[in-house]
Amino acid sequence: MTNTATTKDRRLGKGLAALLGTPLDEEGNPIEGGSGGSGVETLELPVGEIENNPFQPRREFNHDEIASLAESIKNHQQLQPILVRIVDGKYQLISGERRLRATIHAGLKTIRAEVREADDRLVAELAIIENLQRKDLNPIEKAMSFKRYIEEHKCKQDDLARRLSIDRSTIANLMRLLELPQAILDLLAANEVSAGHARALLPIGDEEIQVRTAKRIMDERWSVRATESFVAELLKKEEDEETGMKVVNATRQRRRQISPHIEAMQQEMRMVFGTKVEIKSSARGRGKITIHFSDPDEFERLREILSESARPRLKVAG
Repeated sequence: MTNTATTKDRRLGKGLAALLGTPLDEEGNPIEGGSGGSGVETLELPVGEIENNPFQPRREFNHDEIASLAESIKNHQQLQPILVRIVDGKYQLISGERRLRATIHAGLKTIRAEVREADDRLVAELAIIENLQRKDLNPIEKAMSFKRYIEEHKCKQDDLARRLSIDRSTIANLMRLLELPQAILDLLAANEVSAGHARALLPIGDEEIQVRTAKRIMDERWSVRATESFVAELLKKEEDEETGMKVVNATRQRRRQISPHIEAMQQEMRMVFGTKVEIKSSARGRGKITIHFSDPDEFERLREILSESARPRLKVAG
């Protein structure tokens, strides 16, 4: 029995495989050992006549890697053609930007290329898939590629996840990083802090405190776990200040302690929603969950997360 998601995945797989020149069977599955590109003309195109891929997530390319690839191309020639398409009568790059840059770096005037037919959506999906697993592509570049795709094609994260055959949480976790202050996004782009560190800062509602904490992460070389612990303690302190329920003696402290089970769920929900979350539970198992928001925009973001179509899957801590 074929469901809608499977049909969409097969359609995407067929489109990408055809774009890359991989032979397919009648079901749209790649044929192992087949020789791709049959019937496709290979051209020698002037490098100056090839426009950049407008959907390329990468903004920075390692100079040493390009120089090394350029040397290889000069010594051993170009082993694989780049892929281009024709847009408004001009050649536009689909795949192979590193090879194109290396060819230009090597001083060569032309590059071997194959012309394919592909619409904007398919080219954007291929660009995302090609770069998603690259370790040198920073989280912000990945998140921006998701954001641009969703805005241009007016779809939801679930739709993109199905088309790319990846987990929605991968998309959601990266896109949430874009809510951080620009100063922290710059640190992420420069690999000064990791995506894990940045996600741990999301529950902090104050941008100034987020930036100040990010600086401490760098200066004191905190681990992600240490950052999460610091943020949890910071949120507890804020809660005490807001409610006026400061601990004044050991008896009150014992009264206000929560179980490790509740604390773990509370911390996990803070990471999921990117804001302060409180769980109050009685001995009989009754209680309430309070999710804080600081402005209308944050309320709208939380409302979308909690809606039926985008509800996060929370893992109950053991």
